[in-house]
This record gives sequence, structure tokens and C-alpha cells, in this order.
Amino acid sequence: MLITAGTMLRGPVGDRVEDAAVLVRGGTIVAAGPRTEVEHLAGPGTPRHDHPGATLLPGLINGHVHFCFDASDDPVGAMLREDETRLPERARDLLTAGVTTVRDLGDLKGRALRLRNAVEAGAVPGPRILAAGTPLTPPGGHCWFFGGEVAGERAMRDLVRRNADAGAAVIKVMASGGHITAGGASMWESQFTTAELAAVVDEADRFGLPVAAHAHGTESIVRSITAGVSTVEHCTWLDATGTPERRDDVARTMAERGIAACCTTCGRDWRGSVERLGEQAARELYGRLVWMRELGVPLLPGTDGGVHDAVFDDYAGMLELYEWLGFPAAEVIELATTSAARLLGLAGVTGRIEPGLDADLIVVGGDPSAELAHLHDIRMVVARGRVAGRPVRT
Repeated sequence: MLITAGTMLRGPVGDRVEDAAVLVRGGTIVAAGPRTEVEHLAGPGTPRHDHPGATLLPGLINGHVHFCFDASDDPVGAMLREDETRLPERARDLLTAGVTTVRDLGDLKGRALRLRNAVEAGAVPGPRILAAGTPLTPPGGHCWFFGGEVAGERAMRDLVRRNADAGAAVIKVMASGGHITAGGASMWESQFTTAELAAVVDEADRFGLPVAAHAHGTESIVRSITAGVSTVEHCTWLDATGTPERRDDVARTMAERGIAACCTTCGRDWRGSVERLGEQAARELYGRLVWMRELGVPLLPGTDGGVHDAVFDDYAGMLELYEWLGFPAAEVIELATTSAARLLGLAGVTGRIEPGLDADLIVVGGDPSAELAHLHDIRMVVARGRVAGRPVRT
């Protein structure tokens, strides 16, 4: 197919082409650039999708979701009551919101892995899914209900191997407590020692898998980066009393080692936090994103999709938080495309509009590099060369 648009954003900030076109064959981008140079490469009868006045850009990447949750007031209860028949609906919601790659970081009984297989087989529409399978947690620890309770390094290594054998693309470990587990450790409390986390990283390395560490507390962040994880999820920087703090020395170590912070913001609910806390307090809460960016910590956008009010069909709503904090819109687009692909080990697969990469593309009305609100106006979604159904605009 040939897709033309008034403007093309290749992904990196400033890399744009006016009156552009992309030629796709077999799910792969074979040419991208000025329309006059690309369209003559299309053979007779090649389907065309013309979008004058619109913008073509790489498909968006959401770094943290939970397909097994339903974004209700009680996502855990809903998960335990329902089967996996609703997961394809959530995959479609992500896709129609412009997300063509997503990382699932908490699974019950292989549900997200089976969803990934169904998407790859073309049985259901959805984004590329990097699934973690069952996350590791101590007995009774945060998210024990996923079935990943482990005690001691041997059990931890065994679960890593089982996840790898099941086809996991990443290993998830609950380095700290969390707020959705009744009776579990507090968010700022560490759940594993540095040595235990290092054993997880070592075992994951044997299978070539990265490790994502759920860590709200500063101590759990320190233990995670010392152990050598690839990403720190949430990265809330809570001290021993649950108070937010800033540790420049630790953040600089993350930057030096290229360890990314996936600071999930529960989707569009950040606006509710602004209303509840007031603008100044909310800027202090979310200001860690600005602080880490200034210190060079790689940032990976993610919604925690599936937890309370973190819906699957409004990724743009979460990205607007970055804009509210002062990030230029063009930089946010790079964070959610080119940069995210690199941090997830997919730089040679997706995240940019370049020949040889997968055809993960979206077309939106207006110019989102000037204002992210245009990401709500999705005109077309292509995931690995497959055109998604007509999007529902949010």
C-alpha cells in the first residue's frame, strides 16, 4: 500500500518531511520520503491511502500495561472473576488509540502470552505485545495473586526459567510493595535483597531477557539498579516514611548505565490528581519526570493500563502529562516512538519510519509535534502492515 500525508514525522525530533509518502510491502516499509520520490515506486493497482493535511508518524509504544485488569475500581477482583475473553477488546482499544507496540508486565496463567500469540497469528487485531508472564514476588507480596510467589534464589531462578520457556519477552520482579495488594508490603518497602534481584538478572541474562523491576521506594530502586535491571517501573522515589525524595546520585547512576524509568501515571488520571492535590502539589509529584530528564535518565512512557482508571483507549491522554510538565510535544513523540523502541531493544524493528523496519504507522489530523491533542484525532492505524479497523476517536 501507499500512504501519503501532508507531513511525515519519522520519529526523532526535527526529522520531518512535508508532502510525504510511505510505501509498504509485506508488512515492511520499503520506501519513505517526499511523495514525488516514493509514489512512482508503487506498482500499478497498489492501494492508496491519501491524507492531505494530516500527519503520518510511527505507531506509539506503551511501556507498561496489564491486559488482565479492566481499569475498574476493583481491577484485581474483576481479573479473578472473569476469564480472558475480554483481553482482545483491550488489545483493539490500544490499537485504535495509536499504540502498535505494548509491554505487558503482569500476567495471570499466561493470558497475555496467549493474546500475543493470537495477535501474531492474525486471529485478533492488536499491537505487538512484549509479555512478561508471571511476575516474581515473595510469599504474600505485591501482586501475589498473579501466582508468582517465590522464596529464595533457587525458586526465583526457577520461575525465570519457566517464564522464558513460556515465551516471555521480559522478566518482571516486584522489588517493592504496591498499593493494589491488600495486606502486602507498603509501596516504599523493599521485597527482595540486592543479591536476590541480582540472581533474577543473572538468570534472565541466560535467556537474553531484560528485567523490569517494580520499585516505588528509593531503597528498592537502589537495589534494582545495583542488581543490573533494564528498567525501573513507577520509580516513585519514596523514602522510608513514604515521602517523595530526590537522590541525584542514584539517578545519575541510572543515567550512566542506561537504565530507564517507566514512570507510569495511571493513564489519563493524572488530571484527577491535579484537581485533588492542586497544581503546585501535582507538579511536585510528577516533577520527578523533569528532574530525571535533566539528569539524563532515559524515560519510557507507560500507563499502567488496566489499574483503576488507566483505560486502554486513551494513550494520548497520558502523554499530555509530559506536555503539561513542559516537555515539547515533538520530544514526547520521540519518547513514545524512537526512544521507546530503543529502550525495549526494538530499534531495528520499529519506532521510526525508515525502509526495512516494520510498518507500524499512524495518521492523525493536524500536527502533533506542535500540540499533542492532535493524537486524539486518529485517521489510520497500521500495525506490521495490517490496517486496523476504523478507529473510535476519543
